Amino acid sequence: MKSYIVSTDVAVTSCQQALDSILLMCQTGQKGYVCLANVHMCMEAHDDPEFALLLRQARLVLPDGRPLLWMQRLLGYSKAKQVRGQDLFLAVCELAQANGIRVGIYGGQNSVVLQSLTDTLLNRYPRLRLVYRYAPPFRPLTAEEEQKVAADIQRLDVQLLLVGLGCPKQEKWMASHQYLGPLMIGIGAALDFVTGSKLSAPRWMQKFGLEWLYRFSQEPRRLFWRYIKHNPRFLLLGIGQIVSFWWQNLRKKPEQGE
Repeated sequence: MKSYIVSTDVAVTSCQQALDSILLMCQTGQKGYVCLANVHMCMEAHDDPEFALLLRQARLVLPDGRPLLWMQRLLGYSKAKQVRGQDLFLAVCELAQANGIRVGIYGGQNSVVLQSLTDTLLNRYPRLRLVYRYAPPFRPLTAEEEQKVAADIQRLDVQLLLVGLGCPKQEKWMASHQYLGPLMIGIGAALDFVTGSKLSAPRWMQKFGLEWLYRFSQEPRRLFWRYIKHNPRFLLLGIGQIVSFWWQNLRKKPEQGE
């Protein structure tokens, strides 16, 4: 089941249901990619029709951001659950360990951060088959580098590739690299939260939808213009969509009673 939020079809699901789907896709060798949607991603899709099409072609678009969950509930999906990127990332690693799935990671600020992530994951999941890791440079890869990435992923028979490049770069990368073979999940900043290079908001702030404020307090210069550009417009568009939904429901009730 999907809900339409601003410009994006977002799955009405739970973390466990998402994990079940991911496991099935990995075990049956299905290609494609999974996206974790938040306000930023929805507004990128609203502003860019090509990016919106890319999201529609994803295997799953999961409600990572708390505002998306609230919108799903207000649009009548009472059983909707949030699927936080960091929680899904760790749950997927646990799932991969339990089922012997070969995992790769493509992303990270540099090789030092990637090694820290590797150490953290293998300490937590000692039987995790983490067979591939690569932190790409902050520039387009050369043809030779692209060929090596493809050759390594295919040679190591990666089944699940976790991609941490940030939105919308990682979604565009996944869409253009489906030929590599593994199922891909765009994990974004979850990579940094797991290593501790960025701090997660306290649970109470997450519950009240204030994670964006906590992140802004950590990186104000980087996030200021993104939040100014996207958050107010998402709020206005979301309110408009909810009011329209409620108004249509109110109009249906008299018709049903006639």
